[in-house]
Amino acid sequence: MRKGIIDILKGKFLVSGDAPKNWLFIIFASVLATIMIASSHSADKKVHQVAALNEQVKELKNEFVDMRSDLQRLKLESTITTNVMVEGLFPSEVPPRKIKVKTNKK
Repeated sequence: MRKGIIDILKGKFLVSGDAPKNWLFIIFASVLATIMIASSHSADKKVHQVAALNEQVKELKNEFVDMRSDLQRLKLESTITTNVMVEGLFPSEVPPRKIKVKTNKK
């Protein structure tokens, strides 16, 4: 058993009679390891992209809420009244009346 371990450490399995079979396995294992590492890096990159997009979505949602509250404040009658007073327009003193149109049926 000791001789087998020493042969492996010296690398005799790479130069012995069935060395091409061993070399093919080593190349195959290396290619699989390279593919696995590349796949892992790709997955990590996608995770970082998703996290960045989630942060962007949160920022846009907050901006939307701020804009909506500003719009609601601007649509208030008091805000509109103060903005049009600068132009010389004032609210009517007389309340509006409903106009009824009579039609003749023939």
